[in-house]
Amino acid sequence: MGWTLRRFPLTKAVPLAISRGTTSAVERLELSLEQDGITGRGETGGLDTGHRAYDLESIEAELQALLPALQPLDPHDRAAVAPLLSSLSPPARCAVDLALWDWWGQFLQQPLWRLFCLDGRCGVATSVTLGLASVEGVQQRLNRWWDQLPATRIKLKLGSPDGLDHDRRLLQAVASMLRIRTQETGVEHELQVDANGGWTVQEAMVMQSALVAADVVLLEQPIAAKVDPQEDLDGFAALRAHCSLPLVADESCWGLEDLLRLAPHVDAVNLKLLKTGGLTEALLMARVAGRLGLDLMVGCYSDSALLNGAASQLLSLIRWPDLDSHLNLVDDPYVGLPLQQDRLTPPSGPGLGIHRAVLSDQA
Repeated sequence: MGWTLRRFPLTKAVPLAISRGTTSAVERLELSLEQDGITGRGETGGLDTGHRAYDLESIEAELQALLPALQPLDPHDRAAVAPLLSSLSPPARCAVDLALWDWWGQFLQQPLWRLFCLDGRCGVATSVTLGLASVEGVQQRLNRWWDQLPATRIKLKLGSPDGLDHDRRLLQAVASMLRIRTQETGVEHELQVDANGGWTVQEAMVMQSALVAADVVLLEQPIAAKVDPQEDLDGFAALRAHCSLPLVADESCWGLEDLLRLAPHVDAVNLKLLKTGGLTEALLMARVAGRLGLDLMVGCYSDSALLNGAASQLLSLIRWPDLDSHLNLVDDPYVGLPLQQDRLTPPSGPGLGIHRAVLSDQA
């Protein structure tokens, strides 16, 4: 197998601020596998969830160290590759996992959703994100989204360092805009809230009445994820009895063990491929979640259409897609993720169905 690794930049049209900081641009890694005239690609990058962090340099070093061991292997033989991936960090494993799946799907001339026995025909509305800002700034961002697409699902970031009063003002302002929009268009608009761990358990309890009054449909990761699994679980358990909204775990849920641990105390989990280590674990988690009666969100970081296209393979299993990061990029090098109105569908092409936007010597 011929493996290559390259860096590429991604720049946001509008910087995104959450409770842990602001992001305006990132650098990402593309891992490519070439054999038999077929190129499979995977994307990865750094992430920080407050209790776990991986930087791009460390991920790149992991992959560079792994490539000599991958070179002689056959991409048809996933069983031989699997032991090499077990010691990798989740974001490093994600790049290899996606490149292998992309190659395999192209080899078989089938989209991955079909190989996974999923439905790739139905579009699902994705949420679009409003980062932390002033009330006026958040209102302007929402109007900018509506200039771009008829967004019917809005995810509002809360957990502001300016405190709960500012969170309430943001909540009231956005809820009012959505109600007016619904009246004007005759189309229901949905408000989600993601605090990114910016509240304590007590603050999350205090915010319940304001969330309900604003017709919020879900509350995502209101409390900070903890390194200790039991301490992390205790927070959700303490909040669950006081939360009438669907409670979604994001930063607290990385793999199947986390999903099983959290399942008694949450209503849904957010699958992000950089956390799960790629599609293999994410698909397993999605299947188990379905058996347990958990709803699913599929989310993104500062991801291009390549990584979001990979996540979109699971859309038929997802209640709340949150794959909008590529829609806020000025320099996305990839294309192929279909969007009609605000509804995403998995690509119909083989493998991930995503390709380079501009052909070059590297394509």
